[in-house]
Amino acid sequence: MAFLLDAEELKPGLIIFRRADVKHHNFYCRVKLPKTDRYKLVSLKTADRGVAREKAFDYDADVRFRIKHDVPVFNRPFSQVAEDYLATQKERAETGGISEARAKNIESAIRTLNLYVGSTQIHLVGQDKWNSYPTWRRRQERRVKEDKKSKHRKGVAAPSDQEQKKEVTKPWRVSDWTIRAEMTVFRSIMAYAASKKYIPESQIFKGKLHSAKERREEFTREEYRALHTKGRAWMRKARTQASKWYREITYNFMLVMCNTGMRPPEAKNLRWRDVTITTVRKETRGKENKNEEVLLGQNQGKAGGPEAANTEQGKKVEEQRKIVILNVRGKDKFRRLVAPSNAAEYLERIRAIAKVTGPEDHVFTTHNGKPNRALYASLIKDLITDAKLLIGPHGSERSTYSFRHTYATLRLSEGVDVYLLAEQMGTSVQIIQDHYGHINPVKNADRILMGMHEWETPETGQESEGAAETARVNKGAAVTIGAKRKPKQPIRAP
Repeated sequence: MAFLLDAEELKPGLIIFRRADVKHHNFYCRVKLPKTDRYKLVSLKTADRGVAREKAFDYDADVRFRIKHDVPVFNRPFSQVAEDYLATQKERAETGGISEARAKNIESAIRTLNLYVGSTQIHLVGQDKWNSYPTWRRRQERRVKEDKKSKHRKGVAAPSDQEQKKEVTKPWRVSDWTIRAEMTVFRSIMAYAASKKYIPESQIFKGKLHSAKERREEFTREEYRALHTKGRAWMRKARTQASKWYREITYNFMLVMCNTGMRPPEAKNLRWRDVTITTVRKETRGKENKNEEVLLGQNQGKAGGPEAANTEQGKKVEEQRKIVILNVRGKDKFRRLVAPSNAAEYLERIRAIAKVTGPEDHVFTTHNGKPNRALYASLIKDLITDAKLLIGPHGSERSTYSFRHTYATLRLSEGVDVYLLAEQMGTSVQIIQDHYGHINPVKNADRILMGMHEWETPETGQESEGAAETARVNKGAAVTIGAKRKPKQPIRAP
């Protein structure tokens, strides 16, 4: 190296030297790590060559001791290790190992983690930091809110009445799911540090992730009806052609999501080639369907298609059911899901006004035909806010994901088997039970209340009044005590 002066090799892999790029004359030593091309440099803080030799040998022995006992050799701040880890994740995103959205979420989590332990040396970040993170995160959110309020006290223009109203209605607490996701990144960074030998394996955090106890905010059956009823009036309020187009697409997008249970990432990836319609006969449900599948938008009246199947050999229309099959991709996985015939109607509405409808084109696009990566998020929020349904009963703000939760809740309330629903939604039975277990008491009311006053076990061939009421509850006909019962209305939008 050009900056080395008065270099002296004390033994293979260990040298002392002075640096030409500094003003002082103190010695440094460089130790080569065994079985690798990495080196450790350290200032000996002495200009005496004899003292420098002794310190260099002591430091060489210390490095070998650290390696033998799996003690970190290099000291780095957490922020630097996190930056290196982020670089590897961005490379994975470029090669398709993870999604770009995942890489952005990791980067966002690291910004928050750096506020917590960014300047701390990585070998000093212990289990106590992991355990204390949820509490710190809650306080950090409160501090940010207080800082915003203090700015108004320092002469900054006070918020308007409308802004103050928004601040009151919007929950200030960071969600449990956000904390859980950030702690996942926290542990991944420590595992990365261990793989680089910055810390020992024993320093990787142990224990369960922060428990996310928050209920996922869905729409009740009545709220869903109110939402798509409000949506029709919301579309008519559009003042420009572009606004009218976006509102119509958004409205039908909402209906598709609520009737399929797709994840938003799956909706982003959905193309017209992935949408197929077919028919299933009642007597063949649960068996292989032999009917021909037809891509959405093709002629459905040809031989073997749904229209012909309805009249083939005098079959009654009621004996067949048209369904939609969607081939969706998300979370690096592929799966097929089915949807009722009204989903085909909503997709046909979108297709009728879409700017691009080729097999390789995306279903949900912008006004100029490009994929809509945001999935009309601002319009969805505008619609939900207009319907006064933005904040759910548990204080969380509803979003596009609420449509998926609504689908799961309504399917379970109708008595769909949890195993079939898990397969349809591309998740595990455990997730369904953990997050939608509150549906079971209503669905199983007849069993839970069996033997109680006026809730007797029905005799053979008869249905008790209580069991009949349970059937009505399972169908969503929730009735206020003392109110006159009304016949059930269809959930599908007209």
